[in-house]
Formats: sequence, structure tokens, C-alpha cells
Amino acid sequence: MWEPRPGWQRLPGAGPSTLGVWAARVGDRDVVVKRLVAPSPHDPPETGLRTHPAYWRRAADVALSGVVSGTPGLREPELLEVEEDAAGVTLVHARVEDAASSGLFLASRLGRFAGADLGTPPWLAVDQLAARLAQVERRGGWQTLARTPMADLADHLWHRRRALLEQVARLPQVPQHGDPVPSNLLGHEEDEVVAVDWSTLGRGPVGSDLGYLSLSTREAFQPLVVAYCSGLPDGLASRAQVELGARVSSIYTVLTRADWALARAAQGEGALAGKYRHPSVAPFLRAMQRQLPQVEALLDPRQHD
Repeated sequence: MWEPRPGWQRLPGAGPSTLGVWAARVGDRDVVVKRLVAPSPHDPPETGLRTHPAYWRRAADVALSGVVSGTPGLREPELLEVEEDAAGVTLVHARVEDAASSGLFLASRLGRFAGADLGTPPWLAVDQLAARLAQVERRGGWQTLARTPMADLADHLWHRRRALLEQVARLPQVPQHGDPVPSNLLGHEEDEVVAVDWSTLGRGPVGSDLGYLSLSTREAFQPLVVAYCSGLPDGLASRAQVELGARVSSIYTVLTRADWALARAAQGEGALAGKYRHPSVAPFLRAMQRQLPQVEALLDPRQHD
């Protein structure tokens, strides 16, 4: 049975198919060790679907293929070792120090990455936002938001989700990291970002990665759009297309997160309204409030056809 070695320091960031991530020292190198766990018969079937965002071994396939070892905008850290066994895969990468990049720099590099050529690996993730919303639908939708002052707006957006997903599916489909939070966009190398956690690498609507990033940066939405567009190859997409992809990604992600946080808080005693300022809830609600201008723009019929 695989186990981490004594002295390894556990890091945050383990996903549903990840046993854990550890910082370690191997020889004279600082490394990060990630252990992926093969699915059992009791795991959700999507963990075995190669194009589903939850596919369990995509991070290993990315590393072994080298598909993002030299891509523009974002690239993977140096791969040092891969070990496979019947129970899973162990990946060892060079450790990346946090360069504390600004949101504008990260947005511009996401735009540059959108022009990368990834080829046609069969394990690239597709329909990532749709897959996440399908999970929410199986749980009954945004049930806890329905108990808040956001109820009418959330209900309207929930019922428009399929139409908006169809709209963004018609946008240029570009490479996307899939989880572009600052903690995954760490280092600099030759003016590019060295990014970690490629478990959701795939293709999606232009601007989708940007919308996801915008939930975790200090910079406002429009400056981020300008930075992203500055990195896009000429002719790949218009600014209006980028804005639409980013808005749909950010709004549906932030509302899903807020509903999740509220649902957890609602399990305790007391009225739901009394928990809005709880530390486990307030950051999600502030992030939701910050996106209200983008909600208004998304619902304005003059903004897109």
C-alpha cells in the first residue's frame, strides 16, 4: 500500500481522485509529490470517463505527454518522476515558488495560453461548467439561495443556464487550465507562468478561464478582460466574446459556491439570515456581490445576441 514518506509536508489542494499533495526533498531538489488514486467500483462513473472534468488520471496523462511543458502563457513545472501501480499514480515535479503575480499578469498569460496548440489528446476535459452545473442539478439546484434575498435573481439565472451554456458553446473553443486560481498559477519562467494542478486541462469557451480567475483577484473585471485580450492571438476572438465567456463562467461558479457555503451553514441551529456574516459564509457572499455588475451585463439583451 502506497504511503507518504516520513518528513513529507502535506500541502492543500487534494481533489476527489487525489490522495494528497506533499512538499518533499529528494536529493538536492525541492519537489512536490502528488498521489492519484485509481477509482474503485464504488466511485462515480465519471472518474473513468476520459473527457469528463473529474477523470481521475488526467494530471498523469498531462505530465507523461509533455503537452504543456512548453506552451505559451502557462506551462507545467519540470517533471522529475512518474511511478504507476495498480492502485494509482505518483507524480513528482520540481517545486515552484510563488512569484506573487498580479491578476493582470495572470490574465494576460491565460489569454496567451488560449492560443496554444494542444493537439487532440483523447483525455482533454470538455464541457467543464456544464458538468459542474449537472452536479448541482442532481442536488436539486440552488436550493439554499432560494431562501435568501437573491432568490428571484438566482431562480432566473438557474432557468437560463441551458440557453447560456448553448451560447458559450458557440464561442471559439480554446485551451483552458480549468482551475486557474492564483494558488495554481505560481511561478515565472521566461515571462510565462509556471502552473500546477493540470487535472482539468481541456478546451472550453474563450474567456472561461478568465471568469474563473476573476473570482480570486483584486483587480476589477474590465481591466482583467483588457489584459486577457492583450495576450490573445490576433483574430482568435473578439472582446465581446471574451466578456460573454468570462461572465457566464464567473457568475455560475460564484452562485454555486455561495449556495454550497450557505447549505453547509444552514445545517446548524438558527435562522439562515443570521449566518450571512459567519466566516465560512461571508467571503462567498462578498464574492457574489462583487459579481452583480456582471450579472446585470449578462442579462442585458443589448450585450450579446
